[in-house]
Amino acid sequence: MSPNFKLQCHFVLIFLTALRGESRYLELREAADYEPFLLFSANLKRELAGEQPYRRALRCLDMLSLQGQFTFTADRPQLHCAAFFISEPEEFITIHYDLVSIDCQGGDFLKVFDGWILKGEKFPSSQDHPLPTSERYIDFCESGLSRRSIRSSQNVAMIFFRVHEPGNGFTLTIKTDPNLFPCNVISQTPNGKFTLVVPHQHRNCSFSIIYPVVIKISDLTLGHLNGLQLKKSSAGCEGIGDFVELLGGTGLDPSKMMPLADLCYPFHGPAQMKVGCDNTWKTHKSCDF
Repeated sequence: MSPNFKLQCHFVLIFLTALRGESRYLELREAADYEPFLLFSANLKRELAGEQPYRRALRCLDMLSLQGQFTFTADRPQLHCAAFFISEPEEFITIHYDLVSIDCQGGDFLKVFDGWILKGEKFPSSQDHPLPTSERYIDFCESGLSRRSIRSSQNVAMIFFRVHEPGNGFTLTIKTDPNLFPCNVISQTPNGKFTLVVPHQHRNCSFSIIYPVVIKISDLTLGHLNGLQLKKSSAGCEGIGDFVELLGGTGLDPSKMMPLADLCYPFHGPAQMKVGCDNTWKTHKSCDF
């Protein structure tokens, strides 16, 4: 699949296990005009094949999917920079400051965001993330090295930074840790098998795919109330408890996407769904929903 085609089709497909959660606050828009999906390229895949950890320079606009040490040094004023980090679905990301040399008083900044922001939309959305949005931003100019290591809540994180003076910059070390129960995930690839489990937690969970895909669901187990399976209401799955929703759209935020299908009943598959770039979908199933 060519990079241009991937860009045209970078809708995000979401399985949303709706267990109801609330959270809302502000949006930071430094990366409003970035298209990080262009960085899903052959160069990135070659990096994945290399030995880890390793070291390299960090670019003003960058995407990384591996552990290592990364250094940014400004060769001229860099005013609108961002780096997107992504790991395997079953991993957290830790960003550790090794060295920071920026002028906070002169307008420089270095901010970590717990998740991704693109064109004003967030992943995970405010409704899905366990923290309020105000607590998802960690500003080095406010916290300094008192928070030298910052761990994400899911397999994606990012930094915004601005450095005016040539020669200034910072060095980061990126590490990953196992996540036994991943909840909000962006997939690196269009292929693979993934199990999403929400163990006795009252929260929403999302699995996002940045490609047109064929999805095969092998098993679906939903919650029960007092030992009885919750029944589907006349208004779809909403309001009945646990359910899975298939969404499509051109942004990151699940709350702004178009519903494509609801799954309200547990079943043993296979059930197959195909979703294209225009969010049209077809389904083939050998089971009763």
